[in-house]
Amino acid sequence: MLGLGLAAICTPAWAVPSLPQPGALNYVEGQASIDNSVVTSKSVGSAVMNAGDVLSTGNGRAEILLTPGVFMRIGKDSSVRMIAPELTNTRVEVLHGQAMVEADIIHKEDHIIVAERGATAELDKKGVYDFNANAGVIRVFDGQATVTQGDQQTDVKKDKQVMVDAPKLKAQKFDKDEAQASDPLYSWSKLRSEYLAEATASTAQTYIVDTGGWYGPGWYWNPWWSMYSFVPGDGFFYSPFGFGLYSPVYLYSYGGGLYPHGFYGRGLYGRSVSGRGVYGRAPAVRSAPAFRAGGMGGGFRGGFAGGGFHGGGGFHR
Repeated sequence: MLGLGLAAICTPAWAVPSLPQPGALNYVEGQASIDNSVVTSKSVGSAVMNAGDVLSTGNGRAEILLTPGVFMRIGKDSSVRMIAPELTNTRVEVLHGQAMVEADIIHKEDHIIVAERGATAELDKKGVYDFNANAGVIRVFDGQATVTQGDQQTDVKKDKQVMVDAPKLKAQKFDKDEAQASDPLYSWSKLRSEYLAEATASTAQTYIVDTGGWYGPGWYWNPWWSMYSFVPGDGFFYSPFGFGLYSPVYLYSYGGGLYPHGFYGRGLYGRSVSGRGVYGRAPAVRSAPAFRAGGMGGGFRGGFAGGGFHGGGGFHR
C-alpha cells in the first residue's frame, strides 16, 4: 500500500491519448506507414493497427505495443500485418524484412503468436525474439518459443534458432554474441528498452506523488517521453535487456516515505540508478542509464493521467 497520506492527493490533470490496444504505435522514426497512410512521431498515441492492417517501413523503424509489457520493433524496409489485436490472443505476421519482440512479462493466459513464412512461433517466456522473413529464420536471444510449421513442432530456447523452410524443423545454436554485435535492429531494440526503462521509472515516481491515475500494472502514457511505458503492479524486475522496471509500490516502500528520505534527499531525483540502486537499498539496475532531462528529472514534478487498457487508466487482468 502507498500509505494513507498519499490518498488525499488530487487526481492528475494531464490529457491522455486514446487508450492503447495491441497494435498501437509507440514510436516511429524515418519512413513508415499503416496501410499506405504515412505515420510520424505525431501519430504516436493515436495511430493503431486493426485486424488486417499492414505496418511498413522504408528508411525508418517503428515500435508497436502488443500485450502489456510486450513490444514489437520493426526494422528498416520491413512490413508486418496485424492478424488479431486481442489482449490474450495477439497474432502478428512478419511479411517482409525483420521484426524483433521484447517480452518483459508473459502471463499464463497470454497467447502471443508471430507468424513467418507459414510457420508460427508462440512466445512462452519473457525474452527477446527475432524474426527475419527474408532469411526464413526465427531466433531466440533469450526466452523460449514453440515453433510450428505444418505437422512439425519444436521448442526453440535461448541462444537457438530455427530455419522455417528446412525439410526438418530443428532448433540449432547460433553465435549470439556475433549476432548482437552485427544486428542493427538488436542494437536499436536495446536502446529502446533503455529509454522505456527510464520512462517507466519516471511514470512510477509520478504516481507516488500523485496516485489519481494509478490502476495497477499496464501501459501508462508519459507526456515527457511522448510514449507509453509498461509499469509493473508491484515489486521490480529486469527486462530481458537487463534494465530495471520498478513499480510505484516498490519505489515508495524503499523510499521510506517521500520526505525527508525520498526523491529530493537520497532518492532518485537527479541521480543515476546505476551503481547505487534505488535509495541505496534496492538492487542496482544493471547497466541502467542516469535519468536524463525529460525522464526522471523532467517528469517528476507534475502528475499526469495514466492511459491503459482498463476503463480510464491502467490495465488489469
